[in-house]
Amino acid sequence: MKLIVHAVGRMKSGPEKELGDRYYERFARSGPAVGLEFGGITEIPEGRGQTVEERQREEGQKLLAHVQTGAALVLLDERGRSFSSEELARRIGAMRDNGRKALVVAIGGPDGHGEALRNEAELVISFGALTWPHQLVRVMLGEQLYRVATILAGHPYHRA
Repeated sequence: MKLIVHAVGRMKSGPEKELGDRYYERFARSGPAVGLEFGGITEIPEGRGQTVEERQREEGQKLLAHVQTGAALVLLDERGRSFSSEELARRIGAMRDNGRKALVVAIGGPDGHGEALRNEAELVISFGALTWPHQLVRVMLGEQLYRVATILAGHPYHRA
């Protein structure tokens, strides 16, 4: 299953980008052994609408334009559900095992994802109730994807 990260906003050069790249590279190397192929990161600019709803709608439309037919859509959103790493690995593994060809994990802009987009998502995940900077969310997602691959492979990287 091809896994693509979709992000509103750009990741600027610096230590966060370097750390994120390191985890995404680890995921790209370890994922194929468990049937997960890293399809890269798609970045789009923040919406330019006058209201929160307009910006969310614009960003959501751009996201949906990149989602292949039949792909699973997972949103990162503070209003989502918190999962353990093991549960996230089980969910992603189940999508893979059920024949999903692609999975898009989307990081929203400063206004988050709109309700209409959240309703279309197969899964809405929260990294906690705290608000995280975009750059750190990208790093944390990369680490969790690498962790998912290691959990599915039975590798000792993840120790509960």
